[in-house]
Amino acid sequence: MVERTNIKEIIPALPDEKIDMLAATSALQQQAAEIRNQRINWQSYLQSQMIPKEDYDFIVAFDTSDTKAREAKLKENPHQAAKTFLNLLDHISKEQTTQYILTMIDDMLQEDRSRVEIFREHSSRKRESVWGPFLNLLNRQDGFILNMTSRIIAKLACWSHELMEKTDLQFYLTWLKDQLKLSNNEYIQSVARCLQMMLRVDEYRFAFVSVDGISTLLSVLSGRVNFQVQYQLIFCLWVLTFNPLLAEKMNKFNVIPILADILSDSVKEKVTRIILAVFRNLIEKVEDGQVAKEHCIAMVQYKVLKQLSILVQRKFDDEDITDDIEFLNDKLLASVQDLSSFDEYSTEIKSGRLEWSPVHKSGKFWRENASRLNEKNYELLRILVHLLETSKEPIVLSVASFDIGEYVRHYPRGKHVIEQLGGKQRVMQLLGHEDPNVRYEALLAVQKLMVHNWEYLGKQLEKEQTGASGTKSGAQVPAKA
Repeated sequence: MVERTNIKEIIPALPDEKIDMLAATSALQQQAAEIRNQRINWQSYLQSQMIPKEDYDFIVAFDTSDTKAREAKLKENPHQAAKTFLNLLDHISKEQTTQYILTMIDDMLQEDRSRVEIFREHSSRKRESVWGPFLNLLNRQDGFILNMTSRIIAKLACWSHELMEKTDLQFYLTWLKDQLKLSNNEYIQSVARCLQMMLRVDEYRFAFVSVDGISTLLSVLSGRVNFQVQYQLIFCLWVLTFNPLLAEKMNKFNVIPILADILSDSVKEKVTRIILAVFRNLIEKVEDGQVAKEHCIAMVQYKVLKQLSILVQRKFDDEDITDDIEFLNDKLLASVQDLSSFDEYSTEIKSGRLEWSPVHKSGKFWRENASRLNEKNYELLRILVHLLETSKEPIVLSVASFDIGEYVRHYPRGKHVIEQLGGKQRVMQLLGHEDPNVRYEALLAVQKLMVHNWEYLGKQLEKEQTGASGTKSGAQVPAKA
């Protein structure tokens, strides 16, 4: 048995809406309510010899019992309960009946979490996998069957005394991730609910990250989703940040800019609250002080301070929101006071959202900091080169080209470094870009890579600018060397 910390010991107490899987009315729950009102003719399955007499006797008695009678029957013979339910799922293929059986199992587990052990102990006695029968159902076509099965798997994985095995865990988390990516998935709230449960267990968090889970969450959040799904997926990010290692890695996935955009548009208090909670963890839970500082700078860069100044004027019923606003405001204001131009530049490059901010155009900045782009095995230069290769945004390509040119201009061995990193080739490929500003900045960078006489280059560029009919977005002629 694997001992795990109870989730309420890891995560602060929250309103019930945050931790009860039945909180939000979803398509799955609406359908389940209709299915509960159906009546299954169990007699027909007995007569056709699709189920044995002992399974028939149990399911009829269980199906017609009230809550207390069901509890007594489960305590009297838990092994028969698991055996019957699994036999029914294995031998009955009719979708309507399968939907009904799964709803019964889910309701049974929801009434008492400890009942997950009924299935665990049964599979252990038979030396079979508890996951097999349920994971196989994820290959069915019916959406309700898929997602009700998924709910049951999440409950077994999170409420049992034993963890889900690695291979089955990876399969299930990959299935959840793929369901999130489906366009117009009417069951997306149910998928998100399962993830909310799974990611409360620390051992499952790294498995989710390993299947590219964070990128998937952010990809969905960057699209058009309703506020309930926004809340649920940001909740998943929030739970992940309770692990210090994951909190430190989080903004490498651009969590801060994406959540800052949602925060600026949010009109729902629950969405605002959960974003602020994520931001707080990104400062408070990380153990590396430098990473916490970088997170603060990123929040300042993406106008979180401005949003806090707006939020502080609103009245919230939830004291946690007020507390988080005060915490973030204090931390971000302090980071502004300590902010160096290189900190600002480094944070912007790592975010991948380049713009013509003043630091790029500052000759003083480049004279003082060009050599610092060599730090951490040329980390920032590698990011710039990667952006030249992958970005579709003209302004990003323009700024990245300009920065590479300025690095070469101010660092003596810059040309050699950029060539070794593949930057020269990337810049030259942009000479044929469709955007005139990108072409101009690429040309400027190529000339810096190839010309030694800066005074001559400056004069040539001045002539080129004078003769150009188009305008440039933030382009700058280099000063004399």
